[in-house]
Amino acid sequence: MLEVDLSSGEITDIKLNEEIAESFLGATGYSVRYLYDFIDEDTDPLGPDNILMFMTGPLCGSTVPTSGRFAVSAKSPYTGIWGEANCGGYFGPELKKTGYDGIIIKGKSDNPVYLNITEDNVDLMDATHLWGKGTLETHDILKKELGSNMVRVACIGPAGEKQVKFATIASEEKAAGRTGMGAVMGSKNLKAITVRGKKRKYEAAKPEEFKEAVKNMLENVNNSFTTQMFGMLGTPGGVDKYNMEGELPIKYWTKGEWEGAFNISGATASEKIYTKQYPCYSCPIGCAHKASVSEGKYATEGEVESPEYETIVSFGSLILNDDLNSIVKANTLCNDYGIDTISGGSAIALVYYLYNNGKISSDDIDGLKPEWGEIEPALEMIKKIANREGIGDILADGSNAVGEEFGISQDEIATSIGQEVPYHDLRHTWGMALAYSVGTTRGPCHCACDMYMVLLGLPFQDLGIELIDRQSDDGKKTAKNCAIAYDYRALYNSLVLCIFSNPPPDMVADVIETATGLNFDIERIKKTGERIYTMKRLFNLKMGLTPKDERLPQILLKPLEDGGSAGKTPDFDKLKDFYFKVRDWDAETGYPSQEILKELGLENI
Repeated sequence: MLEVDLSSGEITDIKLNEEIAESFLGATGYSVRYLYDFIDEDTDPLGPDNILMFMTGPLCGSTVPTSGRFAVSAKSPYTGIWGEANCGGYFGPELKKTGYDGIIIKGKSDNPVYLNITEDNVDLMDATHLWGKGTLETHDILKKELGSNMVRVACIGPAGEKQVKFATIASEEKAAGRTGMGAVMGSKNLKAITVRGKKRKYEAAKPEEFKEAVKNMLENVNNSFTTQMFGMLGTPGGVDKYNMEGELPIKYWTKGEWEGAFNISGATASEKIYTKQYPCYSCPIGCAHKASVSEGKYATEGEVESPEYETIVSFGSLILNDDLNSIVKANTLCNDYGIDTISGGSAIALVYYLYNNGKISSDDIDGLKPEWGEIEPALEMIKKIANREGIGDILADGSNAVGEEFGISQDEIATSIGQEVPYHDLRHTWGMALAYSVGTTRGPCHCACDMYMVLLGLPFQDLGIELIDRQSDDGKKTAKNCAIAYDYRALYNSLVLCIFSNPPPDMVADVIETATGLNFDIERIKKTGERIYTMKRLFNLKMGLTPKDERLPQILLKPLEDGGSAGKTPDFDKLKDFYFKVRDWDAETGYPSQEILKELGLENI
C-alpha cells in the first residue's frame, strides 16, 4: 500500500493489513473497513481530513475475465455517506504492476500536483500547467510528458477542480462516475495519478488450479447472452426492451413509452455511430465502443467514446431527444469536463421538467429555453455546470439544490439520500425501490443491487434467490432477493469484477480460492458479501444516516398512465418494512442487531 500525505508531501510504503484483506477482500471492502476508523460525521468531505482511497482487488491484473477494474472510495461530498465508484480500463492492473495494491491519499496540497508512480519511484509533480484542462487533454499531455503511451492516467477535469458535487475521475475515457469522488480529488488539489509498471507479474497462490478455474470462468462468460448482446450493441442494447416493458425513464419519469426510443437504441447506434469495440483489461465482453459522427453540427474529431445506456437516457429519453449524434456530443463534453452523466444529466432534465411545467421561467435559468426534445440548452448547462457559471453553479450541487433554489417539493425530484436515481424504473421492477433507497450503501444505485438482472435468473439462483414476478406483491421474497443481491455485489465490488460478467458463484469461489489460497465456497461468498455490505451500513450510520432519510419521492412512485408498467407501483413502506426484518435491523435506528454483528465478526465495531 502507498500512503501519500499531500499536506506535508510525505510518501510512505505501508503494509497491506492482511486481517482486513482476509475478511473484506480488497477494493471497496478493504476501503470501508479502513476508512471507518478515521472518518466521522463531522469530517468535511471536501476538507483535508477526508481520505481518498484508490484500491484494486485480489484478482486485478490477472487473467480472470473483467478483473481489470479499480475502486475509489471516500466520504461522499454529495450524499454525506459512503462514497464509492469503480472504473474499468487499464489503470488498476498497471497500478498492481508497480507493486501496490492501493493508494491512501490524505491532506491537501497547497498547489496543483499529480502523483507519478512507477515500480522504482513515487513522486509528487507540479500540475499547475494541467489545471483547467479537460480530462482528454490531460491524458495526452501526461503520456507525452512521461514518455510513454503505456502510462495509465486517472485524472479530474474542470468539474473536479471546481468541486462539482458529482464530479468524476476519468481514466482512458472510462470513469469512476458516481458519488463525487472527482470533487474529493479536486479538493485536495490533486489533478491526476499516473502509473507505469513493468516488472511485477500476477502470481496466484495455486497457479495450475487457478489456470483451470479461469478457463472454466472464461468459457462461461464467452457463452453468456450478455456477452453477445453487449458486445454487439453495447449497454444501450436494452433500450428497445426497456421502452416496451415500461422500464425506460421518459420525460423526467412521467411517461411509460416513447416512439423515439429506437432512434437512440443500441441497434441504431451499432448501425450509425459505432466504429469498434473498446474493451477493458482482460475483458471478453467489450461493451464499450468507439463512435464517430462524420457530418453535421455534432460531427466528432475522429473517434470518441460512445455513450453508455445511462447517458443515452439522461440526454435522450429523459428530455425526449431522439438525436443520437447530439447525445454523442453531450457524452464527450461530460467525459472531458468530468461530470457524472447520471447525476448531471438528471439535474439538467429536472430543469426541463420544471420549465415545461411552468414552475420556472427562462429568466431563472440564464435565458435558456429547455423545451422538450431540444438538446442545445442541455449542452449549455453541461458547460455551465463544469465552470459553475450562472444556473450551472446551482446545478453543480445537484437536483436537490435546484429544488431548494426554486421552492420545489422533494416529491417532484428524482433523488434519494441526496443523489439522483439511475435509469431502471422501479415501477417496472419493484425490487429497484429498495435498490434506490433503504438497501443502498452509496445512494441510489443500479449496480450494487441489479434486481433487473435477478429476474433473468443469473447469477443468483445458487445463492438462494427465488424467481418471482417483477411486480410481485410478495414483499418478503422481494426484500430477501434484494438482500442476497446486495451482498453478492458487495463481494463483486471488492474483487473488483464487472457485473456484466456473471459466472455461477461456485466458479467465483474457485477463482478466489486458487488466487488467494483462502478456502472459499458459496457459503463464504455469501457471508463475506454480507460482512462488506454491513460494514458500509455501519459507516453510513456513523455519518448520521437514519431510516427517515431512506425514502423515495412520489414522482418515482406515482403510477404511469401508459406503457408496459402502466397503473402499477410498489408499496414502498411495505417493502421497506420487510427489508428491515430480513436484515434484522432496528426500525427506529437502522442498526443491525448484535446477533447479526456477532455472526459477521463486527460486534466490536
